[in-house]
Amino acid sequence: MIGHVGLRPQAVNVEGGFKARGRSEVERARVMAEARAADEAGAFAIVVEGVAAELAQAITATVSAPTIGIGAGACCDGQILVTDDMLGLFEWTPKFVRRYGDLRAAIEASAARYAGDVRSGVFPAEAETYRFSSS
Repeated sequence: MIGHVGLRPQAVNVEGGFKARGRSEVERARVMAEARAADEAGAFAIVVEGVAAELAQAITATVSAPTIGIGAGACCDGQILVTDDMLGLFEWTPKFVRRYGDLRAAIEASAARYAGDVRSGVFPAEAETYRFSSS
C-alpha cells in the first residue's frame, strides 16, 4: 500500500477544499500521526502533498518508507507532479506546480482545425478513406 498525507484531493470536500495542510500545530501533529500510522501499517511509500516544507522534512526523517513530495518542498525522497498540471492543460495550477508546457492551447487549436475540416467536408478525404477491393 502507499500512504498519502497532507492535502488529499480525494477528500477536499470533507477537509475544506484545496489548501495546504499542516500549517498549524494541531494540523502538523495530525499529518505527522497519519504519516507514522501509514509507515507502521507497512506502506511501501508515502505521498506527502501540500504541506509546509519543514513538516515534509520532519516526516521524511521520521518514517522508514520513502516519501514522495508533491507541493511539499525539496526534502522528500522523490518528487511527482500531476501530468495535466505540468503540461498546462488547465488554466489554473496549484502554487507548487511548475508548468513545462502549454498543451492546452495546442489541443484547442488542433480540435478547432479538426472540427472545421469535418464541418467543411474536407475530412475525411480520399487519403483517409478505405475502398472496396474486388480482388
